[in-house]
Amino acid sequence: MLLVLFVVVVWLKGRPFAEGAVFRASRLSDGNRLLPTQVLITARSVVQYIPGWVGKQEESIHMAHIASVKIQTGLMLSDVLIETSGGASPIRCHGHRKGDAVEMKRLIELHQDEYYLGAGNRPASPAAADAPIR
Repeated sequence: MLLVLFVVVVWLKGRPFAEGAVFRASRLSDGNRLLPTQVLITARSVVQYIPGWVGKQEESIHMAHIASVKIQTGLMLSDVLIETSGGASPIRCHGHRKGDAVEMKRLIELHQDEYYLGAGNRPASPAAADAPIR
């Protein structure tokens, strides 16, 4: 009975924690064997989700605050380091498949491009939006 409960808890904690582009670390990597870390990438932010036996830990960085994304590849798996522009502690994700790591970097750069290109088309202030164009 305890073994069944253990398997159910591990399975439930390992499911994607949100809808969208969720990347789960491989269970073959250290620290991810039972409760793998997950990373959600949205148009607005990157969220690292670390499940625990009781509770969870989440850390998010807004797209505007991501300074760089680094990928370090190994023989089978890759580590991703997402650094912030404010100098705060970066999000470190280890144990992702190489293809997932490359896709994570691509999505972050795509969302940053969309964010900054869209910001250039918006007026700086509400008053500027009402100003006549000459």
